[in-house]
Amino acid sequence: MNTKLIGPLTGVLFVLLIIVSFIVSGETPDANDSVRSVVSFYVDNDSSQQAAAGILALSCVALLFFLASLRRGMRAVTGDEGGLSTATLLGGLMIAAGASIFAGIGFTLGDVADDIPPSATMALNALNSDMFFTIAVGTAVFNLALGLAILRHGGFPRVLGWLAVVVGIVGITPLGFFAFMATGITIIWTSIVLAGQVSQEEGSATPPPPAAPPPPAAAAP
Repeated sequence: MNTKLIGPLTGVLFVLLIIVSFIVSGETPDANDSVRSVVSFYVDNDSSQQAAAGILALSCVALLFFLASLRRGMRAVTGDEGGLSTATLLGGLMIAAGASIFAGIGFTLGDVADDIPPSATMALNALNSDMFFTIAVGTAVFNLALGLAILRHGGFPRVLGWLAVVVGIVGITPLGFFAFMATGITIIWTSIVLAGQVSQEEGSATPPPPAAPPPPAAAAP
């Protein structure tokens, strides 16, 4: 496998790890659930919550590597001099920061829910349920900057640009959670396009095969 494809394809890895994390975590309690149900959930599912948090943290690592490849690709392909590509990077960093915060809270709940007062567990669970603004802002900035860069400079499918703009707008509405989920589509699509561009660059950079040596001159009579 071409090692230069690893960077672009970490976007796909990020989305896959997010999905696995959600599956392992399951449906966590709401902020307004009873104390008994909240504490019982985290005590009974401590291992799965810690595992889900670890997977979510790993997804943030993949996202950061993808963002580095995306910024390089945007500046090289779209001709952007740093404005929108930097905004895309910053939005992605906010997504990573928000997801890593949720990973830390989830791991803490799984680790010490049976060792701390129920009121502390309820407070952490409330944060785990409702502290979504960091990811929401990151989702909006990432998608809006990516979409505007594509529509302005090209280099990526225009349909992807329009999709990113729509997702970015939805990201700052009460439907922000669905915008975050839709961001998985924009990241996978962008990741695949970047990987294709890397493959094309590698193909065009392949030197032509050496020319065959000339036939030996015939001996003079």
